[in-house]
Amino acid sequence: MRQYNEQVLFEIDPVCHMNVMPETAAGQYEYQGKKYYFCSPRCLERFRTDPARFLTVGAVYDRPSAMAATDRPETTFTCPMHPEVQQVGPGLCPKCGMALEPEVATLEEEKNPELTDMTRRFWIAAVLTIPVVALGMMEMYPVAQLILATPVVLWAGWPLFQRARASVVNRSPNMFTLIGMGTGTAYIYSVVAVFEKLSVYFEAAAVITTLVLLGQVLELRARSRTGLAIKALLGLVPKTARRIAPDGTESDVPVEHIRIGDTLRVRPGEKIPVDGIVLEGYSSVDESMITGEPIPVEKTAGARVIGGTINGSGAMVIRAERVGRETLLAQIVSMVAQAQRSRAPIQRLADVVSGYFVPAVVIAAAATFVVWLALGPEPRLSRAVLNAVAVLIIACPCALGLATPMSIMVAVGRGATAGVLVKNAEAVEVLEKVDTLVVDKTGTLTEGKPKVANVAPATGFPPDDVLRLAASLEQGSEHPLAGGIVRAAAERSLHLSGASSVRAIPGKGVIGTVEGRFVGVGNPALLEELKVDASPVRHQAEILRNEGQTVMFVVIDGNVGGLVSVTDPIRELTPEAVRNLHRDNIRIVMLTGDNRATAQAVAKKLGIDEVEAEVLPETKAEVVKQLQQDGHIVAMAGDGINDAPALAQADVGIAMGTGTDVAMKAAGITLVKGDLRGIYRARVLSRATMRNIRQNLFLAFIYNTLGVPIAAGVLYPFFGWLLNPMIAGAAMTVSSVSVITNALRLRKVRL
Repeated sequence: MRQYNEQVLFEIDPVCHMNVMPETAAGQYEYQGKKYYFCSPRCLERFRTDPARFLTVGAVYDRPSAMAATDRPETTFTCPMHPEVQQVGPGLCPKCGMALEPEVATLEEEKNPELTDMTRRFWIAAVLTIPVVALGMMEMYPVAQLILATPVVLWAGWPLFQRARASVVNRSPNMFTLIGMGTGTAYIYSVVAVFEKLSVYFEAAAVITTLVLLGQVLELRARSRTGLAIKALLGLVPKTARRIAPDGTESDVPVEHIRIGDTLRVRPGEKIPVDGIVLEGYSSVDESMITGEPIPVEKTAGARVIGGTINGSGAMVIRAERVGRETLLAQIVSMVAQAQRSRAPIQRLADVVSGYFVPAVVIAAAATFVVWLALGPEPRLSRAVLNAVAVLIIACPCALGLATPMSIMVAVGRGATAGVLVKNAEAVEVLEKVDTLVVDKTGTLTEGKPKVANVAPATGFPPDDVLRLAASLEQGSEHPLAGGIVRAAAERSLHLSGASSVRAIPGKGVIGTVEGRFVGVGNPALLEELKVDASPVRHQAEILRNEGQTVMFVVIDGNVGGLVSVTDPIRELTPEAVRNLHRDNIRIVMLTGDNRATAQAVAKKLGIDEVEAEVLPETKAEVVKQLQQDGHIVAMAGDGINDAPALAQADVGIAMGTGTDVAMKAAGITLVKGDLRGIYRARVLSRATMRNIRQNLFLAFIYNTLGVPIAAGVLYPFFGWLLNPMIAGAAMTVSSVSVITNALRLRKVRL
């Protein structure tokens, strides 16, 4: 447990060992002077009954894997086609009848009761259907066909009728409405026909039921593969970690027991168990599974490491900084799961069509029955029933409903493995249409780690005094430029003093008192605010700006004491990223609060199309809004808190994973590596996903557009062709599985 100002910030549920924050805890309980927080009322009640049992070292319940199933937090299940449908535990979607699936995949291979049940029903139905088909083809023993077909339709197909009934009760007609009507009509007609000595069609009812069950089995298996990306991410976390106790002893403990501040040893070839900071040692770490970058990253003391990445040949000692649900990997899994359940705007088209589709099919089937009964050749009644059933079965809208969500689920998982985290499906759809990219300079195009290049004092001010006073004032600031000034003072071994009455002036700089002297550090706008003459250093400032350096003026006791120029190196891979985006016909606009001359120098090196310089933080969003009003579809890439409004305003916000949490929450896409090349990867993923969705929608629409008229018998007057309901059932199954199979191709997209 970690404490700050006597307030508990982080705790682990003592019953199930889940990470839990006090503000989100389901309850708390004080025992022996210590507060314990719980993730669920069930855990709280169990602990209250026998606290000592759960606090005993080595107790049976000391690991989640050893817990009884009833002690685990309840799992939320949701529908892949209707993510707004959620419930605790498995079940069926009241809207479409599909089996619900866990909202977040788990690493354990859990049995799918729906798949098990459907598989059993399918095999029993298949065994009984074979003799029914044989007898039907020979038109022999209708009573025997009745006996064999009845368990197929009424027992094996019972879940289908249950879902059909639910669709009517919930006023949400779906594929099971049509299947129930089709197989039910064929079966009931055949039962009557047995006693009326007419032709029976038990084989149609049995085969359709069997094929639908086969389709359910294939669909459930295929849907389970869409969660492989999350399972792969979860599999990156090692089961144990080697913890170093305060007395120097080492022991392997379950990773769930690691707390913030623990010291861990990571040996060569091991996976890093949690997010942390290297205390000692040197190694190269393979972070490709998180960032998508294949080149190992060198790690020395002070470097940050990510849980789930693989240590190279060196040994390291790290301090745990984030554990459990707070690790980057856990947040990635959460974000991926959330994005997979979001709905893309293109889904609205399928939703609108589906809303009218089932009633239209029922009307078409009724019209088919009436026309064949009135105008068809003998036997009219039999042909009318069979053709109406064929229309009901072949027009199943399942493929239409699956077209978009299956592609989104697979694409979001694929992006996560390449360091492109999608927050919602809308970002994937819109990114394909983006024609303008607005990028922040510091921390996005550049490394965000400025270094002091020059200290130019005005006459009468020693250079070390200028730097020392500036650094003393800036040492409490989190701005990257301030950090560069403070580091430069430390490198020169300058003693910094405390600052008082410090006040930041947004977009201009900061002022305060150091050693009894008034000091200000900022841009020309600050000099105007303070009415200070910049002429003693103005010429030098222009020279440095033209070289691409950012100039900060230092005001001392009402006079300009000199200037400090800072250079922020351009990221090594930024030029390549800019070239890729230009080849993709993206117009790039650099947005910065920096001086125009400095910004133009950076833009010239990179080939940036347009520069918006000297922009105040609060006006960044206005620049994005203006571009949108000019007819552009805008993506914004940034990493700072002051970028958050612009990220939210843009059609697609893209946050650097190396930036602030606020920026990442405001963005639709996060690049784990913080590398602009990730934007090009995201564009490739967006195009591939939308192409895949359009293919799926085309398959679904063209299938129904061609299938319904053929099933109704429009080709009979010309060619004498009729579509057997059994073939319609097979085609319906193929349509749904083909859509899922096509979506799974996105796992192979090269990013």
